Amino acid sequence: MDGLSGFADSVSGFYSKSAVDQLLLLGWYLEAVEGKASFNSTTMRTAFEQVGVDPPNVTQYLDRLAKKKPPQLVKAGGGYKLAGSVRRSYDTKIGGNPSVVAVSKLLSDLPSKVPSLAERDFLVEALNCYKVKAYRAAIVMVWNLAYDHLMEWLLADQARLDKFNAAVPKRFPKKNDTISTRDDFEEFKESEVIAVCRTARLLGKNVVEILESKLKRRNTVAHPSTIVVTQAQADDAITDLVNNVVLALSP
Repeated sequence: MDGLSGFADSVSGFYSKSAVDQLLLLGWYLEAVEGKASFNSTTMRTAFEQVGVDPPNVTQYLDRLAKKKPPQLVKAGGGYKLAGSVRRSYDTKIGGNPSVVAVSKLLSDLPSKVPSLAERDFLVEALNCYKVKAYRAAIVMVWNLAYDHLMEWLLADQARLDKFNAAVPKRFPKKNDTISTRDDFEEFKESEVIAVCRTARLLGKNVVEILESKLKRRNTVAHPSTIVVTQAQADDAITDLVNNVVLALSP
């Protein structure tokens, strides 16, 4: 799921819109999500190609939109950017809240960095939930993504796995289970896996604390309750788990 193509797919009727509307939407994405200060004909032509749409005469369109009264584009940095009123309009329509944009981009950019197909499935579900403001479900799915990544990370290195297995009886003297395959993790609670990682010193103190706190949050939101789950809570869970677990723990 490429960032731009994923964005185009998420905009209702994108592929049936006029070339002008498509150009302005792509311009919004380049500015709001990718953080570009401006875009030119080459940048915009590439954007059209990335979403699978044959580019119109981009140079002509950019010039015309800048000359409109009032202008929809203004010249900036050797290229163009959305006029202020146009940018604000799309911010409102699409959800240009800075944190929403940042979290959506964080999730959209992950697939190329995540080799596991299972993790990609969790990722897609987490992003879809977040986009429709299903924050409770988004937290559950991003936890699944992070925990799946942790298990894969342990299995990817035999020395790492040996340390984990050696620490099991130290942390849980009555537990005789060891890990050699993914299915073996079913004998452990998620909290136990985190605790063993701490005992084995496989994870730093901060990462352990993040995992423990986010597991508690997952448990809270996963069960029926009257607790309101906010965007801020989802933002916190997603950014912490993605940055400090999924991206930090590399094979």
